[in-house]
Amino acid sequence: MAKLIRPHGSNELKILLLEGGERQDELKKAESLPKIELSSRETGDIIMMGIGGFTPLDGFMGHDDWKGVCEEMKMSNGIFWPIPITMSHDEKINPGTEICLISGETKEIMGTMKVTESYQIDKDFECKHVFATTDAEHPGVKTVKAQKGWNIAGPVKVLSESYFVDEFKGIYQRPAESRKIFDERGWKTIAALQLRNPMHRSHEYLAKIAVEVSDGLYIHQLVGKLKPGDIPAEVRVKCINTLVENYFDKSRVVTGGYPLDMRYAGPREGLLHAVFRQNFGCTHMIIGRDHAGVGDYYGPFDAQEIFHQLWDGALECKMLPIDWTFWCYKCGGMASMKTCPHPKEDRLFLSGTALRKALSAGGEIPAEFSRPEVLAILREYYAALKDDEKVEVKLHGHATGDAKK
Repeated sequence: MAKLIRPHGSNELKILLLEGGERQDELKKAESLPKIELSSRETGDIIMMGIGGFTPLDGFMGHDDWKGVCEEMKMSNGIFWPIPITMSHDEKINPGTEICLISGETKEIMGTMKVTESYQIDKDFECKHVFATTDAEHPGVKTVKAQKGWNIAGPVKVLSESYFVDEFKGIYQRPAESRKIFDERGWKTIAALQLRNPMHRSHEYLAKIAVEVSDGLYIHQLVGKLKPGDIPAEVRVKCINTLVENYFDKSRVVTGGYPLDMRYAGPREGLLHAVFRQNFGCTHMIIGRDHAGVGDYYGPFDAQEIFHQLWDGALECKMLPIDWTFWCYKCGGMASMKTCPHPKEDRLFLSGTALRKALSAGGEIPAEFSRPEVLAILREYYAALKDDEKVEVKLHGHATGDAKK
């Protein structure tokens, strides 16, 4: 795999997931250790550390790394990292203590940790730097504010990824697996497309631009938790697979899934997406309008601007920036601000939020919004929702097509 991009901050993947006899021995030991529950976000994070997706991390961050990442996007060893990877607990744990980490939802043993420090944090400080807001309505801020009083740091040994392996068989991938596929196909330049929504026509357009300028495309889907009102992973996977099957050259596309919850950190999360896509073997990260954003907290292209603020050598995975895209009735197809000369009145602006709004309201959806096979799957999903499962979807700012140009 010498021709593939090296993992972030390392010459090889840092894999913390134990297997075979070593795993069985650690599981037996874990049964006798004090048990600490992980949140959904922390569970996804520990799995990513386990499979090497968070190379070069060896565990949850201590105070100095937390502070450096918040303030300067840099760990204490100087390696670039844009968002703190931490776990919280309701009380201090003494250094040297070994603990068993279990999923708060499934109660499954996820790993063990040897505690190196316990520390308290200023949550507003973290939110201000990572999310650029302390507004409690922001879903990422809400998650940080809900953390318990102490952060617990230390190296981890990871013991399970079974939930995602079983639930998303055929789509969930480890970095070593995606790298093997890229290597076998002889790809040197690979562009990653981040997805938390079913692919509408703008996503498809971005993806095909990337295919034109790269050896291959990695459609990498989030299969962790989203905010209320977003479309669940199993529905998105079905939509994306249908689109790839019918509208892409499959020899140029690989689909995969990863186990994180969305943080909705906009620009900072765009950088995190590039970091772990480098670990999965990608050389480029597609960054379009409102990447990883929510509401009006970020400008439509803030996630592109932040890449230009990095220092030399911070990140090897490069940004593939793409302008605001839409369907132009005068052009007769997809276009962008750089290619279309026609006024706003001739354009249909596409966004995941606008699509969810239309589907949840049961309204008519223009055929140009998405492929008919995808719309059929989404209509079936929304039609089956009970009243108490429906969440009002609100359109904000640039989700409505409120472009500056």
